[in-house]
Amino acid sequence: MRSSPSRRAELERLGARPFAHRGLHGPGRPENSRAAFEAAIAAGSGIELDVQASRDGEAFVFHDYELDRLTGARGKLADLSADKLAGLRLSGTSETVPPLAEVLSLIAGRVPLLIEVKSPHRRVLPLCRAVARALQDYRGAVGVMSFNPRVGAWFVRHAPERLRGLVVTESGKKGMRGRFERYFGFAHVRPDFLAYDIRDLPSAFAAAKRAAGVPVFTWTVRSYADRSGAAVYADQIIYEGVAAA
Repeated sequence: MRSSPSRRAELERLGARPFAHRGLHGPGRPENSRAAFEAAIAAGSGIELDVQASRDGEAFVFHDYELDRLTGARGKLADLSADKLAGLRLSGTSETVPPLAEVLSLIAGRVPLLIEVKSPHRRVLPLCRAVARALQDYRGAVGVMSFNPRVGAWFVRHAPERLRGLVVTESGKKGMRGRFERYFGFAHVRPDFLAYDIRDLPSAFAAAKRAAGVPVFTWTVRSYADRSGAAVYADQIIYEGVAAA
């Protein structure tokens, strides 16, 4: 894949540091929380986070589609308005579910950032628009990525200046259909990078794209064995726990 020198330089800046998966979370620092992001910055790590859309189309930083594991509330995030979500506390803390715009102000370009856009169905427009709107004045190193190729295709058409990635797992997709999905997704997204499941490395698909100049970031690295494999088959890690060492 050919890209301009400035885009390659931006991609190198994005992949310069390991990424803390959902921030550097732990006791008293829930995943995807302000405290977890501050801890990652203090450790000198990049940050990977997840975004979803509220009922009224605002981007919030949260991983699960259901609210119960992380807030104790019932129901789906997508069913609540931005006002309701902004008042929900993360379990065991005084922190609330953060809007993406607020998190971008907190990070402020201090470390590289990966934003995983979690929109599993066909209706990607509201969330893609919200993410692009939040990023409009952001000047830090940032990449937008998703499992859903419709997300990447939206950024190709509407925000082509943004670095974009395709998130890939081969789990349950080792046959012909899985290979077709990977090649179809790649063709539609035209990604600047891949974010690949560490459990699938080495992968013929990832190796071929890497040889063609597409960096491979790998998730989620949780052990020294994972790190050893990532050192051979990937260009950067998205990590949790002991792998931080």
